Amino acid sequence: MSWFKNIFKKEEKETLDKGLEKSSQGFFEKMTKAVVGKSKVDDEVLDNLEEILIASDVGASTTIKIIERIEERVARDKYVGVGELDNILREEISGLLLENPHAGTGNIDTTKKPYVIMVVGVNGVGKTTTIGKLAHQFKSEGKKVVLGAGDTFRAAAVDQLTIWSERVGVPIVKQEMGSDPASVAFDTVQSAVAQNADVVIIDTAGRLHNKINLMNELSKIKRVMQKVIPDAPHEILLVLDGSTGQNAFEQAKQFTAATEVNALAVTKLDGTAKGGVVIGISDQFQIPVKYIGVGEKMQDLQLFNGTEFVDSFFKKR
Repeated sequence: MSWFKNIFKKEEKETLDKGLEKSSQGFFEKMTKAVVGKSKVDDEVLDNLEEILIASDVGASTTIKIIERIEERVARDKYVGVGELDNILREEISGLLLENPHAGTGNIDTTKKPYVIMVVGVNGVGKTTTIGKLAHQFKSEGKKVVLGAGDTFRAAAVDQLTIWSERVGVPIVKQEMGSDPASVAFDTVQSAVAQNADVVIIDTAGRLHNKINLMNELSKIKRVMQKVIPDAPHEILLVLDGSTGQNAFEQAKQFTAATEVNALAVTKLDGTAKGGVVIGISDQFQIPVKYIGVGEKMQDLQLFNGTEFVDSFFKKR
C-alpha cells in the first residue's frame, strides 16, 4: 500500500510543480534581473525584491512582512550573498504560511455525518468544477456524497452541476430554475440524512450583489439547513480564481465580510503567473487555503500544503 501511496504522492507533486510553472518562471526571471551585478543582499536588492513580490500578486501587506523577516536575517548574519536569497525567501515564506493557525488543516471532520459544505464565490471562478472534483475525491475515498444545486438563478449552473453528478456518479438534488436556494438546501440535507450520506456539497448563487443581500441570502440558507442539521454548514468554502490576482483578494474581503468563511479553494493556478496570490491570501485572511486547483483533470484539485507549495513555487526549472 505504501508503495502505491508514494507513487500517488509523486504524481501529485509533479502536477503541483507543473501547475506552478508559469508563476515560478515569471518570478525567477525578475529575480535574476534584480540581483545582476550584485554579490550581497543590500537595500537595493531588497527594494527590487519588494517590487517583484508585489508584481507576483503576493500583496503589499504580506510583502512587507516577508521583507522585514529577510532584513532581520541580513542584520543578524551580517553578510548574506545573493546566491542564498532563494533559500532564505523559501524558508521565510514557509514560516509565514505555517504561522496561519489553521495551516495544514486536514480534510473533513468525520464525526459530523453528514458533513455539510456550503460553497460560495462569484460566477466564473470554477465553483461548479471545484464541487465536481471534490465530489470525485470524496467518492474515491469511499464516502457517500450528495450534491445540492442551490445556484437556482443560472440555468447553466444547475445543468453543469448535473453533468458533474452524472460524471462522478453521485446523486443531486435540484428544483426549477428561479426556486428559493434555501428550499433546495433544505431538500438536499433532508435527502442526505435519509440516504445516510457522509458528505453534502451545496452550491450557492455566484452573484456578488451588495453585501447586505448576500449576507441575508447565505444566512437564510444556513438557518433552513439547521432545521435538519443543527450545526450545519460545517464548512463554508469560498472558491477564488487565482488567475485574477488582486481581484481574488477583493472577493475574499467581500465574502468574508458577508458570511463566516472557514475554508478557501484557489483555482486555475496552472494557467497563470499569479500563483503568489495564494501566499498573500493565506497570510492576510488567516483562513485555511484548503484546496488548490492546478489542472483540468478530476484529480488536479489538491489539498493545500504550504511547505510543498513554496517548494514548487521556488523550484528552478
